[in-house]
Amino acid sequence: MTLVALVDDHELLRTGLAAIINSFEGYKVILEANNGKHFIEKFDPKNSPDIILLDITMPVMDGYETSGWLKANMPKAKILVLSMLENDTAIIRMLKNGARGYILKDSKPMVFKEALDNIRDSGYFINDLVSNKLMQYINHEDVFDNDKHTMSNLTDNELIFLKWICTEKTYKEIADEMFLSPRTIDTYRDNLFRKLDVKTRVGLAIFAIKNGIVKI
Repeated sequence: MTLVALVDDHELLRTGLAAIINSFEGYKVILEANNGKHFIEKFDPKNSPDIILLDITMPVMDGYETSGWLKANMPKAKILVLSMLENDTAIIRMLKNGARGYILKDSKPMVFKEALDNIRDSGYFINDLVSNKLMQYINHEDVFDNDKHTMSNLTDNELIFLKWICTEKTYKEIADEMFLSPRTIDTYRDNLFRKLDVKTRVGLAIFAIKNGIVKI
């Protein structure tokens, strides 16, 4: 039997999820909490959950803080993020804090079941939000073995651009912030793709976070 904990401040949603999970063969919800602090207070080390379903936006102690606590105190617990947030920074931050998968709250029940099964059986759930390469970037420091050399080859404006990459701003909005033309910003982006050997904005953001260009 796979034991599951639900940490979400929306009681109606949490109750519905608990009913769905308990209807799945081999799963049982043993703990429900409305935020991270509530989870810590209710947590029983003698009856520890195998999978923790974790929301991000919660009062008192949100998903970022809770996943950080779990990573430090319950490293074997498998975190599945269930959130409305779809931005790269939220996904990267939760993965860095030990999340094994990330799905949206409007996912279909079969996708939800697939995520639980994958995390139970293989340890991770890889979907469009969490690609294999993204998970590799997060979990293996050797991906950026040459970072020190690469960092020395970046210009000041490229470093500033990388900071803006980790925000919600579009490329056009970044161009406005940097007082540059969109074409120049496109050039910075393409040069960084080449220098860092990545192909997406997510890859640029991960590099920036891993190398301390931005703090999360």
